[in-house]
Amino acid sequence: MSISFEDFSKMVLKVGTIKQAELHPNADKLYVLKVDLGDKEVQLVAGIKVSYSLDELAGKQIVVLENLEPKALRGVESQGMLLAANSDKGPVLLQPEKQVPAGAIIG
Repeated sequence: MSISFEDFSKMVLKVGTIKQAELHPNADKLYVLKVDLGDKEVQLVAGIKVSYSLDELAGKQIVVLENLEPKALRGVESQGMLLAANSDKGPVLLQPEKQVPAGAIIG
């Protein structure tokens, strides 16, 4: 299925910096992340526990789809979505090659 360029251009992709990561209170495979997007902080719920420890996540830069409609995942609101590649060992976070300011727009 293909989408129009107009639909693609509606997506706001930004670099975020993970400020805090904690266990999800109601799910074994999920983390709750606090992510700095430059002009605001958002909360993301992500199924990356199989690939990353909590200690590995603090300070890590990731790619975030900022304008995704918020959704509750197992009772905790996620205010966007991080981007990750699927691998046979679990999700692998997409990251900028070099450090950039939180909130840098991808596009």
